[in-house]
Amino acid sequence: MLFKTEMKKTFLAAAMAAFLLASCSDNKKGATAETETAKQEHADGMPTAGSIVVETPDYKNVSASVKTQVSQVLDQYLKLKNALVEANAADARTAAGDILTLANAMPVATITGEEKAFAEEKTAAIKESASQISQAADIKAQREHLEQLSNAVYSLTKAFGAADQTLYYQHCPMARNDQGGYWISTNEEIRNPYFGDAMLKCGTNEEVYN
Repeated sequence: MLFKTEMKKTFLAAAMAAFLLASCSDNKKGATAETETAKQEHADGMPTAGSIVVETPDYKNVSASVKTQVSQVLDQYLKLKNALVEANAADARTAAGDILTLANAMPVATITGEEKAFAEEKTAAIKESASQISQAADIKAQREHLEQLSNAVYSLTKAFGAADQTLYYQHCPMARNDQGGYWISTNEEIRNPYFGDAMLKCGTNEEVYN
């Protein structure tokens, strides 16, 4: 009886592992990263209306110069993200260097109060991540710093209302050794920057910002 019980447990564990692996298989099989529950929540490939992953304050009244700088950081971030999708370490380093330059020039001194503290915190995170990516020797090392960069850029963009297009905050549950990882895209179609061609379509749209 004990043997049968252990065999049953082993079978169930193996079945669960196979299911989870299949949920983020390569794009040749046309699979996605969604579990059965996620498929119900994202039946049309989009999150439930009003879903928010990153909570931010409303600082949209900041000066135009701040919004412009954040928008430029976002533009370079998107170039970096696309380079990671394509596993192009050289282009990723270049984009990260441009992000670092823009972050260093962020006109934080023109902001006051809570807005300034928020901008300083997120800008510091952007600088740290961009610096690490610009110095990384290979694509794997660069991808390790994408999560923090994505969160900081998305937070600044939302808080200061610096986006002039729809943004999709996307997530892969298998990134960062199964810790999961987020990234920003202007396209709802998944193109995974953490794995590239290995699991190009692994991920889901978790938040939409207009």
